[in-house]
Amino acid sequence: MRVEAILQQKGSAVVTIEDTATLVEAAEALDSHNIGALVVIDAQARPVAVMTERDIVRELAVNGAASLQRSVANAMTPVFITATRDETVESVMMRMTGRRVRHLPVLEDGQLVGIVSIGDVVKAKIADAEAQTAAMRDYILS
Repeated sequence: MRVEAILQQKGSAVVTIEDTATLVEAAEALDSHNIGALVVIDAQARPVAVMTERDIVRELAVNGAASLQRSVANAMTPVFITATRDETVESVMMRMTGRRVRHLPVLEDGQLVGIVSIGDVVKAKIADAEAQTAAMRDYILS
């Protein structure tokens, strides 16, 4: 199974935020969309990072409430890890686990085409395992 299959099922909508936005604006966007991560874009609308709830909490713990007025650029996860549509779900799952990230933006020729979460990956793996089990059961019974 490939990342493309996940995107076909869940859609390709991605909530983004400019790197100049404040952490308050990031928190409001996360809350209003009921999501755990935003893709950060630069002035040219290029994806450059991921901003997560954890990043905001970490910034608050280190710098206190005043950090809410700081820019997203000051608190975003510094390493930008991405995926492509043609990658296998297994490959993405290993990268997410190894790098301890829960969200991977999906890029195609530098353009943002979607995002996958660890929940999306687990759901896809479970569906694949269930399909394989059903196929094996049908084979054995026939």
